[in-house]
Amino acid sequence: MTQLLSFWNFIGRHKYVITVVAFGLIIGFLDENSLVRRAKYRHEINQLNSEIERYQKEYQESTELLNELTTNPEALERIAREKYLMKKPNEDVFVFEK
Repeated sequence: MTQLLSFWNFIGRHKYVITVVAFGLIIGFLDENSLVRRAKYRHEINQLNSEIERYQKEYQESTELLNELTTNPEALERIAREKYLMKKPNEDVFVFEK
């Protein structure tokens, strides 16, 4: 019985601190919009934005290559030789890797 009274006295003296700590735990970890989830979402958003930038850059390069292929017939031959290792019947192809 004395332990229960001392417990209630402790709670009565520190009720504001206990309330603030409980609120902090709920907001920090247990809530749907917790700080931990917000940090994970922010990290995921940053990754997705960098992926978007990478795809936009790839799209831009592909668009430039397509424009070059449609306007310049020599570019078509160059791309075929470099990328697909195509050759004329009387040629030998040497491939050097870096």
